[in-house]
Amino acid sequence: MTPPAIVILGAGALATARRVQACYPDARVHGLQGRVEADVAYAELAAHLRDLYARGTPIVALCAAGIVIRCVAPLLANKGVEPPVLAVAEDGSAVVPLLGGLAGVNVMAREIAAALEVAPAITTSGELRFGTCVLNPPEGYALASLTQGKRFVSDLLAGESTRIEGDAPWLDDAQLPRASEARLAIRVTPKAWDGGANELVIHPRSVVAAVSGDSKPIAGQVHAALQAHDLAPLSLAALLAPVARMGDGALVEAADTLGVPLRFVEAGTDGITRAAHHDDTITTSTARRLLEAAMRVPYATLQDDAHEDIALALSRTPIDPDTVGQRRGSLTVLGLGPGSAELMVPAARTALGEATDILGYETYVKMAGPFRADQQVHGTDNREEMQRARHAFELASAGRAVVVVSSGDPGVFAMAAAVLEALDASGDARWGAVELNIVPGVSAAMATAAQAGAPLGHDFCMLSLSDNLKPWSIIETRLRHAAQADLVMAFYNPISRARPWQLDKALDIVREYRAPATRVVLGRDIGRAGASLRSTTLGELRSDDVDMRTMVILGSSTTRGFARGAQGEWVYTPRWYPQGATEA
Repeated sequence: MTPPAIVILGAGALATARRVQACYPDARVHGLQGRVEADVAYAELAAHLRDLYARGTPIVALCAAGIVIRCVAPLLANKGVEPPVLAVAEDGSAVVPLLGGLAGVNVMAREIAAALEVAPAITTSGELRFGTCVLNPPEGYALASLTQGKRFVSDLLAGESTRIEGDAPWLDDAQLPRASEARLAIRVTPKAWDGGANELVIHPRSVVAAVSGDSKPIAGQVHAALQAHDLAPLSLAALLAPVARMGDGALVEAADTLGVPLRFVEAGTDGITRAAHHDDTITTSTARRLLEAAMRVPYATLQDDAHEDIALALSRTPIDPDTVGQRRGSLTVLGLGPGSAELMVPAARTALGEATDILGYETYVKMAGPFRADQQVHGTDNREEMQRARHAFELASAGRAVVVVSSGDPGVFAMAAAVLEALDASGDARWGAVELNIVPGVSAAMATAAQAGAPLGHDFCMLSLSDNLKPWSIIETRLRHAAQADLVMAFYNPISRARPWQLDKALDIVREYRAPATRVVLGRDIGRAGASLRSTTLGELRSDDVDMRTMVILGSSTTRGFARGAQGEWVYTPRWYPQGATEA
């Protein structure tokens, strides 16, 4: 199960939230920004709850049930796919399951209530009568029809008995009314349901489909092969394909259509974990070799000329997809923004939550946390960019979900360029098959500009004054051209103990083209604790005013400022430019 988000509004609920968190070690406590220090900060409750709900994250909200219902109500549509949602009293005196009856919300309610030593407020009739939700089989099983399931449970509640056909160990302790000759039957089978009204059919996900050819549509071919052997589509556990096709978009589309994970294997290779308890298989054509490589079991081949590119393997028990072949690895390069949690884009949060491995400069990795116990953190020195990029690809090519973190935006003097350079130079087909994504972030220049007003409101450029990776002569040339072109300039890496003179030299160059009254904005640690913002002029600016953690925005000839009360001044660069002006 996905770890739940434990959402609180204030410090009064924190102690109870930590007790709930003890039930789910990988869960994190989400606290309202400015009111409580928690694992994750959020800015607005309704938007945050809706975002969690839309992503399928279980929610344990320590607040009134009515608040939670009103927040997520606009998203309520399909009972079959909603995540568990619970309301818990701040003092832990009540646990109320609200949504997600088919996703185990009542199980969670019992677990949390036991930890808080209270009785859960369960109102579901079937759960109260039978002690379990018959329509919520465990992971690895799928209900054939929710509509039929509701009718079936209604009949049981009305006094009917049932019998169980097949292996359903999770129902051994259920208080179901049973009779060997009962009209109603719970059938656990990979075979397709025939629509019988007296059956509750549950499919074990016990079939793997291997695809060896390029015939299209793939999903249609798999469906046809399943139908030929009277197997239910919901019994499919995974789609298997050759490693050489790892980047094939048609396979991704097919897996999405079929609703199963996609796995890859190199036929005839060793080192693939065997799926347990496979004793019967249905295979066709050359796709059989993929199954043999992935599962290493004896095969009984059935003639099926119509679907020669598809092979099916059938197990008596559910198959864990992670025991069959390898995932397609992913590598996401993301920006954390300037440092504050509310300025991190949602896509970056999602990637961090889904990652198996997080790499980056140690300072930035700490900013991205906290992380779950099952996530591997690889913090390194700030000067090890290429080694970090190569390490990330090695992890991702082995099927891991890897995130490389940068501060600000990953494409602005950060890790995105290093990752692409490593890929470009590698020539490694395994690296090329990795799913690569770059998620933008709020850069230091943008964050500082927003605090100051709009100094980047017209044409601007960003320049790094560090000569560690480029010669100072190039920096001087660019400074002169940018100053002569009257561009607003944002200086990254302006000064350090190892580079004490570059900023003064840069200012001397700019002063040849800009008036002393030119507006300058200095933003230090914007978005982090202890942030400071100051505006000054080019004539007044001294290198002692700046350190490595300062963003320097040097205005153009049109940049101006005006007072904003006791808070200093607003600085902005108008979007228009004087007619006929060619230089400062």
